[in-house]
Amino acid sequence: VYERVEMFHTDSVMCGISALALKTNAPTILREEALDYADAKGATVFGSSAKCAPEKVIAANASAVREWDSNGTVFGFNPNIPGHDAGEFGHNDFYPVVMAAAQVTGKVDGKKALLAMIALDEIRGRLAEVFSLKSYKIDHVVHGAIASAAVYGALLGASVEEIESAIGMAVAHYIPFRAIRAGKQLSDSKGASAAISTEAAVLSVRRAMRGFVGPKDIFRNPEAIFRFFEPSTGTGKSKDNIDITLGNKVRWGPGPSPFNLVLSHSGDDFSVMGMHFKLGLYEHQSAGALEGAITALVNNPEFVSGGVDGIAGINIIAYEPAFGIIGDPAKKDPKTRQSADHSMAFIVSRILQKALKTGKVPGTMDEAWMELMLSPYDYGKDALYEKDTRALMEKITFSHGGPEYDAKYPDGIPTAIDITLKSGKVINSGMVMYPSGHARNTSADLKKILQHKNRMLGDIVFQDRATVDQFVNRLVTMKDASAADTCTLYDFDFSKIKQHACIDG
Repeated sequence: VYERVEMFHTDSVMCGISALALKTNAPTILREEALDYADAKGATVFGSSAKCAPEKVIAANASAVREWDSNGTVFGFNPNIPGHDAGEFGHNDFYPVVMAAAQVTGKVDGKKALLAMIALDEIRGRLAEVFSLKSYKIDHVVHGAIASAAVYGALLGASVEEIESAIGMAVAHYIPFRAIRAGKQLSDSKGASAAISTEAAVLSVRRAMRGFVGPKDIFRNPEAIFRFFEPSTGTGKSKDNIDITLGNKVRWGPGPSPFNLVLSHSGDDFSVMGMHFKLGLYEHQSAGALEGAITALVNNPEFVSGGVDGIAGINIIAYEPAFGIIGDPAKKDPKTRQSADHSMAFIVSRILQKALKTGKVPGTMDEAWMELMLSPYDYGKDALYEKDTRALMEKITFSHGGPEYDAKYPDGIPTAIDITLKSGKVINSGMVMYPSGHARNTSADLKKILQHKNRMLGDIVFQDRATVDQFVNRLVTMKDASAADTCTLYDFDFSKIKQHACIDG
């Protein structure tokens, strides 16, 4: 369990610092903002030793971590616990909360920091299993904000009552809706959602520890989001029958939470063990389509010789919600990086374009994932309008797999891809359930592929590979770090990193 969270944490940091090196907008703005809030008892942003207000630092670092949409993912599904199958999304964006607490206190060594990260992932991961925020158009980051308040408070020595107040404030005052993600062209708000919600959660902890009293028992509160959207009294306890009549006294009276939350405390059945890695930059619901495309390439290497013109059509068969969200045909014309990484047509076209351009395909799946790995440059301003990528997108159609596919999500990512060549040959991937990077995939050499990804992103930041490897080694061995060394894990000289133009133009 420690090793797995160490891998997710390392992955998140490399995503974050590379996003800053390529001058992405929200992470750059929030980092500069944090540096304006000096606090001698605070924490540090990536690449600086200057102490700043912890909630501002967390907002900056979490925004950077999330910017590429390439760090860990959870789909809120645990078949081992009844009722833990709500299928809410979530991402491993919140580790900066733990690191900030370590820097503020100076008393958290590497092992304790990893334990806190496990706890944070456990809380938000189990919440994702029991309450589907997206069903009510609420952004998934709420679960992470709740977990952040609990873990940050615990590390700083807050009392149980203070942590309860902080969580109550976070839920009562700061609920983000999925307006953040609506529309064909997405904004900075999409990537910074976790950061902004966590900033509010940590600020709530600081206020609670000063004596501010927030709403208690928020999970049973009939007017908080949980019982409001899934009433547990007065309406047949059905989330499909929300009676909001004010005269329904039972509906608004005392009652239980709509779910039980089962948290692990020993053994290895922790939520983080069911979370998924992204082997490059892509929205994770496209992972099945990517695995299908790479399978088609590896098993039929001759077809790349025909180039883009040799392909007559590509049909992707997917499940809901992937079919309706990132398989939306309206997303076949992305104009921003944030929209491109939520367009399955763009993502699949981009990886096929890379293979067709080289005219060859590696002989194994692991080699293909590494050689064709999607990098930040695959979503930059030049890539968005690259002619072969656009030509391939025009050849893509989508089909809903129906009940057969829908029933297999969120256990897996059921997707298939059929590539029809102009010769008449049809290449079928077959249904992909557990693509490389998925927690239940057993075929991929995960450590080897992630090492490649860490180096790919590190090469964007540091001047030489030796410096990359030294920085990554500090992260992957943090379990042995002292409290003092843990405080400096994110330190490097930001003024000496590689200089790039802004990737978005």
